[in-house]
Amino acid sequence: MGSMMGSMNILGTVRGANAAGFMACCGLIAYALYAQYVLGLDPCPLCIFQRVALIGLGLMFLIAAVHPAGPVMRKFYAVLIGLIALAGGGVAGRQLWLQALPPERVPACGPGLDFMLEAFPVSEMLMTVLSGSGECAKVDWTLLGLSMPGWVLIALTVLGGFGVVLNWRGKAWPAGRR
Repeated sequence: MGSMMGSMNILGTVRGANAAGFMACCGLIAYALYAQYVLGLDPCPLCIFQRVALIGLGLMFLIAAVHPAGPVMRKFYAVLIGLIALAGGGVAGRQLWLQALPPERVPACGPGLDFMLEAFPVSEMLMTVLSGSGECAKVDWTLLGLSMPGWVLIALTVLGGFGVVLNWRGKAWPAGRR
């Protein structure tokens, strides 16, 4: 029975642990879609960029899970996972900063992301979105006192750190099998 339990541990292999990271990202995106379509919380442009980071992180975990990578490729996956998590964390941090501003310092609401994608060059669209707007400063959902970008920042930090350490070491927990 003990050996059976060990073989069922998804974190027992690097590929299995990467699959768990992928599933965690899927769960986070599923909740974001639930919040949008069931709870009626429309995402602002910064929220959409955080979703893109979670999807990118999930795709990197999935690729790392299905690819029987050697040490060099695992390190490459670790770097990509870290960069995606840092980028998404930066966006979440920017939104948290906007949410912490006093109301008189919050920037005015800007055009919607759909309009910016059609009307602006990519570089200008990115700069406009990342500068934030009034809609990005609005807090309409909290859990334990943290708004959604706060939880996204925590999730990206934990998942990114997990993915970097896991793939850089090339060892899973606890057995260390590949």
